[in-house]
Amino acid sequence: MPSVVSLVLGGGRGTRLSPLTGIRSKPAVPLAGKYRLIDIPISNCINSGINRIFVVTQFMSASLHQHIRRTYTFDQFTGGFVEMLAAQETPDAGADWYEGTADAVRKNLRYIRSLPESADLVLILSGDQLYRMDFREMIETHLQSKADVSIAAIPVTRNDAKSLGVMRVDDEGKVVGFLEKPQSDEEIDLVRMPPEWIDAHGVQSLGRDCLASMGIYLFNRETLFEVLDKTEYTDFGKEVFPAAIRARKVKVHLFDGYWEDIGTIRSFYEANLSLAGDHPPFDFSAPEAPVYTRARFLPPTRIADAKIHNSLLADGCRIGKGTVIENSVIGLRCNVGENVTIKNSIVMGADFFDTKEAEQGADHVSLGIGAGSLINGAIVDKNCRIGDGVRIENSTGHEDFQSPDGAVIIRDGIPIVVKDSTLPEGWTLKP
Repeated sequence: MPSVVSLVLGGGRGTRLSPLTGIRSKPAVPLAGKYRLIDIPISNCINSGINRIFVVTQFMSASLHQHIRRTYTFDQFTGGFVEMLAAQETPDAGADWYEGTADAVRKNLRYIRSLPESADLVLILSGDQLYRMDFREMIETHLQSKADVSIAAIPVTRNDAKSLGVMRVDDEGKVVGFLEKPQSDEEIDLVRMPPEWIDAHGVQSLGRDCLASMGIYLFNRETLFEVLDKTEYTDFGKEVFPAAIRARKVKVHLFDGYWEDIGTIRSFYEANLSLAGDHPPFDFSAPEAPVYTRARFLPPTRIADAKIHNSLLADGCRIGKGTVIENSVIGLRCNVGENVTIKNSIVMGADFFDTKEAEQGADHVSLGIGAGSLINGAIVDKNCRIGDGVRIENSTGHEDFQSPDGAVIIRDGIPIVVKDSTLPEGWTLKP
């Protein structure tokens, strides 16, 4: 395999994932109880034999830096690394922050150039997607077609195409049209692909007639330098690819597996809960391609006389007697009291255990969920203290709301308990 270096883009402010991104970057958002979103692209790289990885960050990246520093360490003989590249003022890039995906890569090209062993190919990934891909297959497609650039693509419906970059290709798979987020049927018709063509190339279209970019790009090293050094383009989808298809050989690499862009509270919520079902679309237990994360030394989860159905439970939890947990994700170190009901919810757990001294305080609300509480259709961020008899449920169906104390915010109809919040005994959500 040729020498490959990967750049994982940490994304912008992540306002659509607020308030989860109020204190962390998008790639640092917890996933499936014990992982973070950044673990997905890095694990895909490692499982594909790519061990030189840069993570490009800008907003609220302290927890992401800490997670990567504690998780990804390679031995000195392989030459592998996962290195953070935070936005910074430099003589050539100036003092401006990243203005888009292409601008973020351009301002970090110096680190690719300075590698002791130069890379033949540069793989550009997003840090906030859930999927499993063997990039060696994409590299093989790229080399066989003698492409300058390859773009991973997945069939989507016309409705989903409105939020993605959509490509039209010729019979050989060369991209001849690229349109970012087409909104009208007329625009979509300009780049639609016949489902028969998709089926004929080994991917089931299932009636889907659009090929959407997955935000996974493979560049020949010199092509990337030439494209970014000689232009002022700031975004790959809006500017680089519409121009590149006229002057470069841009090929599509079809993908037929599960892929989810975690861009909104609704997509984050639904993706997490789908992992707890009978037939999850993404399997964390695949032995040939494990998902790596920070190794922790936590006790096993202890469960009393509780009823748990279609749920994920991480390490270090304590589940009280009479508790019912259904279709939910329970994160690390989560302390759930007796007779609690948790349904269709994500409880992210805690970064630490309460000390015995703190638990004995007169007005102390313990970390976790107090006895007799109800949490339904909600997200509880890390380190929250929820007292006895608390009710968190959007019974009125509000789409957006913030409680007077600021502890609970409803986004996309989903109540979110903000990180480090305390809800006293008997607290009830009243939109």
